[in-house]
Amino acid sequence: MSRRLRRSGLRRSGLRRAAGAALAGLVLGLLGLFALPASPAAAHAFLVRTQPIQGSVVQDAPSQIVVTFSEPVQPVNDKIKILGPDGKQYQTGKSTVTGSALTIPVRSGTPKGTYVVEYRVISADGHPVGAGFTFSLGAQSANKANATADSSGSTDTFVAWSVSIADFLGFAGLILAVGPALVLMALWPKRLNRRAAVRLAYAGIGLVGLATLLDLYLEAPYTAGVGIFGIAGSDLTAVLDSRFGWAHLARLAVLAVGAVLLRPVLAGRGATWQRYALLVLGVAGLLTWGISGHPGTSTAPALTVIADAAHLGSMAVWIGGLVMLFAFLLRRANAKELGAILPVWSDWAMAAVLTLILAGTAQALVEIGSVDALLHTRYGVLVLTKIGLLLAVVAVAYFSRRLVRGTRPPAEDEPATAEAGTVRALRRTVLVEVIGAVIVIGVAAALVQTTPARTQVTANTSGTNNGIFSTTMTSPLCQLQFDIEPAQAGNNDIHLYAYTPEGGALAVQEWKVTAALPSQGIEPIDAVLTKITESHDTGQITLPSAGQWTFSFTLRTTDIDEATVTTVVKVSQ
Repeated sequence: MSRRLRRSGLRRSGLRRAAGAALAGLVLGLLGLFALPASPAAAHAFLVRTQPIQGSVVQDAPSQIVVTFSEPVQPVNDKIKILGPDGKQYQTGKSTVTGSALTIPVRSGTPKGTYVVEYRVISADGHPVGAGFTFSLGAQSANKANATADSSGSTDTFVAWSVSIADFLGFAGLILAVGPALVLMALWPKRLNRRAAVRLAYAGIGLVGLATLLDLYLEAPYTAGVGIFGIAGSDLTAVLDSRFGWAHLARLAVLAVGAVLLRPVLAGRGATWQRYALLVLGVAGLLTWGISGHPGTSTAPALTVIADAAHLGSMAVWIGGLVMLFAFLLRRANAKELGAILPVWSDWAMAAVLTLILAGTAQALVEIGSVDALLHTRYGVLVLTKIGLLLAVVAVAYFSRRLVRGTRPPAEDEPATAEAGTVRALRRTVLVEVIGAVIVIGVAAALVQTTPARTQVTANTSGTNNGIFSTTMTSPLCQLQFDIEPAQAGNNDIHLYAYTPEGGALAVQEWKVTAALPSQGIEPIDAVLTKITESHDTGQITLPSAGQWTFSFTLRTTDIDEATVTTVVKVSQ
């Protein structure tokens, strides 16, 4: 009886140690997540231009405000406002989006003075972006709404952190579902009871389901910019009717069907067609992560979505298998069984790690794109942190693999002492792998909520007005507003707006625009222009290199009236 009690106590002690290790890994992962700098309003889309231009003075009241982004967006109408100098709202009707341009209708009767435009939109990857800008009608003035100019861009801090935690729980659940399922189907010894391992697999499925539901709910206050309980029914409807919502609903459907098919398979009596069906469902479920996030909106979405699925799948196989080794097999399987299991698992782990590295490299090439983006963006720093942690875990895994190669079934007359020592060492290395991998998951959860490096660099290098250089020049004959985009070497779009000295529209009979770079010996280059209205021309000009370019503008308004003005534009590479 005492021997049975001791064995029972040892089993309970082992389970407690396993639970303690899992809890320690979870805590360390969350600490890794919270130790990272917060970025609650990270967004994939960024502002390209506004019309009227930020800070400009226009003489004719606009009938609409146009805000153009780097990708298609979805408006949050309750957060889109035009606030006049008197503090009243001057937007009318609902804002619309055509392509990547947000159009805000303006009601008539706008007084002269300075206006504040507030906007909040949802980028293609589900992240909100919002801010405000000003323009003036007739002349600049004080504005009673200035203090609220950036309110539409705020995100509730608790909501933002909750989104990251939900992502972390989803990754953890995926690991606990995939690892146990594969081990039970292919590596589990027949003599061992399956009940605890099956429960772990279903706990993983439940955790993924919970995280998916949390993601769906939290997306509403996250995108609307309100507190966790501040949403309306229309906010949830908008989430469900988006690419983000469709992908998450598809994931829930996959989980429901998979949970039914998995029961006989985990019990060891599933049919072959059920295993193949589970494989198809697993791939479909993995794809929903990429479709609903950054990979689905990259410059090569097919590549990055597939790479993301491979990345997640290999992570789940590797870390989930480690959890099964540490929690069950290294404690319950005998030396003969371990001698058969561990070499197979070692090959699986190596294949998973190689896939993890290759898929991660493919994603990084698309999402980062340059060494500068890798070193000087938050996304790049997180990727480097993840790589460093992963290399450390892989180094431990290499040591584990060497131990595994030395594990073999003992001969009948061979003492088990050496073999037991090897297993104890393997338990320690596997525990280190699990804890390190959980911290990597925490960094990955933070990456989901961070603007991709390529996007951030593009936004940072596109100038103070996000890719547009704008200036107004004056002469006794006219005022000339000049816009050039993106003010970089290569092809550039230009816009010209002519006004009288008093601010009215000025009819121009002929325009001539040239650009020269004397410091590099580049003679004046002519721009190709197209008339839009009598006072507005547009066109293109190709600038061969970066530098301080001198632009010259000649406007002829009559047979004898002509004016020439110049400005200097800093053109980047």
